[in-house]
Amino acid sequence: MELLNPITAVSVAGLTPRQPGTGEPICERVDPATLFVDHEYQRTVGEKGRRQIRQIIEKFCWTKFKPPICAYAEHEGRTILKVLDGQHTAIAAASNPHVGLIPVMIVEAADTSAQAAAFVGQNTQRLGVTNLQLHHSAVLAGHPESVDVQRTCDRAGVRVLRNLPGSGRYQPGDTIAIAAIKALVSRREPLGARVILEVLAKAHLAPITALHIKAAEYVMTDSEMSIKLDPDEFSKTIGDLYLSAEDEAKLVAKTLRTSEWKALGSIWYRKTKKKRQVMRLVA
Repeated sequence: MELLNPITAVSVAGLTPRQPGTGEPICERVDPATLFVDHEYQRTVGEKGRRQIRQIIEKFCWTKFKPPICAYAEHEGRTILKVLDGQHTAIAAASNPHVGLIPVMIVEAADTSAQAAAFVGQNTQRLGVTNLQLHHSAVLAGHPESVDVQRTCDRAGVRVLRNLPGSGRYQPGDTIAIAAIKALVSRREPLGARVILEVLAKAHLAPITALHIKAAEYVMTDSEMSIKLDPDEFSKTIGDLYLSAEDEAKLVAKTLRTSEWKALGSIWYRKTKKKRQVMRLVA
């Protein structure tokens, strides 16, 4: 006996249903080789992505096919379709000699900002898209919180990468710890977060990690430690101790059963040249 349930509406009591701001999507069949990808808000295909594409080609099946989401755009005087979501599927289809036209769903997104916003909306709940990619797309789409975070990083001299470096080599000031930075900005407001991030940027860490951010915040917002701290001396100590302090912090944290970031912050503070009167960051 089949267990079938009809689609039924849920109660909207207490909700304010939103009226769609654009027209409903349309479906078209197109040659996947005619589609474009905008790398202002989408990452380029790396080795992991290429493996995924090869798997799709080898196991291509229409029952598993999810139509790419596209939007019309102008490029070099002609109208094209940009893929907002599903570039791996489109590339696999274009590569498969047994596939000609594919169905795509076309939504209204007139400019790059609207397209980036659509990309964020399509991928917010998906695991395959990184926080870094969503952050940069949200910035391009003009999301206020993400714009504040990016401006804070820019002003502090911290560079939020779009992807993991292919060589595995970071440059001073690089970071992929976007979740930690967002949390820092939320707790300390952009100005307070900027002061903390600037200290880490001046330490020439490569990369700046979530551990570094929490350790610096701990020291710079502590009512006792912060009043004796010279930010420039603090940056110098952090840079000088870099990896050795982190190794020591692991041992201290394990011995004292405390958090590693607190142990690291304490080590940094203990070995920093103090100054009696400095402006302290208000917690």
